Amino acid sequence: MAGRLKIFAFIAFLGFIAGVIADLTAEYVVPKLLTILPEILRVRYVLSGFAGAVLALIIVAIWAYATSSPKS
Repeated sequence: MAGRLKIFAFIAFLGFIAGVIADLTAEYVVPKLLTILPEILRVRYVLSGFAGAVLALIIVAIWAYATSSPKS
């Protein structure tokens, strides 16, 4: 049971960090990207989709690294 609680807390912590990163991205990075990118990529949901995909990949990579079995 303690192992599951640790994993649950770890996932919650990763979610918190992802939320902080998403907020900082929306505050500082997105406005700068909107001035640089072509018009089709300036649609907010496209940028949100890319940000979500990147965050999901980072979270899965951290999870995979954290739960990998030790090499013998």
